[in-house]
Formats: sequence, C-alpha cells, structure tokens
Amino acid sequence: MKSKPAGDVILPMEAKSVPGLPQGQNWVYEPKWDGFRCLAIKNGKDVILQGKSGKPLGRYFPEVVEAIASVKQQRFVIDGEIIIRIDGELSFDALQMRLHPAASRIAKLSKETPASFTAFDALLDEQGDNISGQAFKERRKALGKILGKKKDSSISLTKQTTSLAVAQDWLDTGYAGTDGVIAKRLDLPYQFGERAMLKVKRIRTADCVVGGFRYAQGTKIVGSLLLGLYNAQGKLDHVGFTLAFAKTDKEALTAKLEKLIGPPGFTGDAPGGQSRWATERSTEWQPLKTKLVVEVSFDHVTGGRFRHGTKLLRWRPDKLPAQCTMEQIA
Repeated sequence: MKSKPAGDVILPMEAKSVPGLPQGQNWVYEPKWDGFRCLAIKNGKDVILQGKSGKPLGRYFPEVVEAIASVKQQRFVIDGEIIIRIDGELSFDALQMRLHPAASRIAKLSKETPASFTAFDALLDEQGDNISGQAFKERRKALGKILGKKKDSSISLTKQTTSLAVAQDWLDTGYAGTDGVIAKRLDLPYQFGERAMLKVKRIRTADCVVGGFRYAQGTKIVGSLLLGLYNAQGKLDHVGFTLAFAKTDKEALTAKLEKLIGPPGFTGDAPGGQSRWATERSTEWQPLKTKLVVEVSFDHVTGGRFRHGTKLLRWRPDKLPAQCTMEQIA
C-alpha cells in the first residue's frame, strides 16, 4: 500500500471547503458525516482502526473492530467514519467520551452508546489488491463487493447520489443529522493526504444571548463572547462562543461588556460546568446581565451546543433576550 508518510501510517484523502455544490455529469455527492474519520484495515484476523492523525482507535471502539472483523473478506482497506447516534441524533460528544484511559469505562460505553462505521471508499479491493489509483467509481464498486449484503447496523455503505437536486436537499435539511455534503469526481484516484474532494457545510443562524465573556489570555481585552439560549425550563444554557469581531472594536466592546458584568449570567448549564473536558481556564469567565443579543452563523449542533465556534453576523438590539430559545437549533 502506497502512503505519503513514512512507516505504516496512511494519510486519508481530505476535502476542501467550498461555498456551493459543484455541477456536472462527473460529480457524485455523499452526506458529510460528523464523526471520527477512520481507515479500517483488515488482514486475516487482524483489524486496525487508524484515525485521521495516524493514531490507532481500535481500543476505544471495540464494537467497530468486531464489526470489521465480521466482514467475510479477509483482506481490505476501507475509508469511512466512526459515528455514534443517541436518540437518532449524531453525537460528537459521545465519540469524545470514548477517548478514555480506562478499559472498563470504554467497555461500558460501547454497550450503552454503541458506535457504527459508515464506509465511503476502498483502497484495497476484495482480493486485497491495491486499487487506490483507480477511478472512484471503480473503488465504490469494490467497496460494495467488500461489504456485500451485510445488513448489520454496526457497519454500512454511505448513501450516494448523482442528482444535484437530491444533494442540495440533503444540504438544506441536514439529512440524517449530517452537517454537509461531500462532492467527489467519479474519475478521481485516491490522493493520499490531499484535499482532492470538495465539502459544502450546512450554515444556519441563531439569535443568542451574550451571557458572559472571557478576556483574551494575559490581557484585560475581550477575547470571546459566551453565547446562551433559554431552555424549556426558562434557564439560560451556555451553547457556544464567538471570536469573530474586529480587532479595532475590541477596546470599545470590552468597555461596553464591563459595564454589564453581574448576575444572572448563565442560569442553566454554564461554561466549564458538567464536562470532563473543563480546565481551570475554561471556568474563568465574566457573567453578564442578560441585555445583549447577537445573531451568529453556525454549521452543526451536538448535545445542545454549537459543535464549532460561530461567526458573529450582527448585534440585535431589536430582539428581546427571552426570545432566544433552544428551538432555533433543534
């Protein structure tokens, strides 16, 4: 197997962000799954799950190792995504909880919140031959043969369409909880470590209360705004942050925020609370009186929080904080 880095690590082909779906007869579209990118490598009884960074993932996902081992073909390399669904929704938080040093904890979670593997490419075919240099349409056929008629929900072949209209609908509706669409050329060989595919993310907006802020590290100038939405109990939950404001505005914004320092801040889930990922710095924030509302854009939600940082679009002095509810991101 040819790979870019030294040793046995295989760098997966990556995707470049673009604003819209490409058009043309040679394009095919797939849902963009929000999980852990993974190369599943099987050689007889041996199974390796290799993460995007090259690090092994097998010990964290024993049920996925078992699923790959159960495939009839004895030697293959397939590219895909490890995902976890909770109540039908993709949960990136549940994936992160698996990266735990205790084997007993991992074993418990593998039964409570089992992961599955969604496959979308093949590098070795069902005979174990290297097909990475072949066109994607041929690799996709080989992938189908590797998985065969396997109906086990723990491993599946991702959906695919050549219809631009269907792909746009996936993007607009967030098909099956996905956060975008991947576009690939049917004649594309596998390009290790290169951004040879295209990805279009689903962008949404929400009006949020500014429930607090953090100073930039080592300064007394605002570094980030902490965003909140009211839950069904009328409590303000912390749902994310935004860093996207102009450097020239920071001094004036800091002065504006400091005048509002005080309770109630977040009355529900607070920054740094109820999380094994919390650090000393993550708890260093200033609560604000609930007077300010901003509109932000975001691409994905998991566990009732924005998956990534958001982009500040505008201030909303016309919006009442009480109108900023969780229904916006449901």
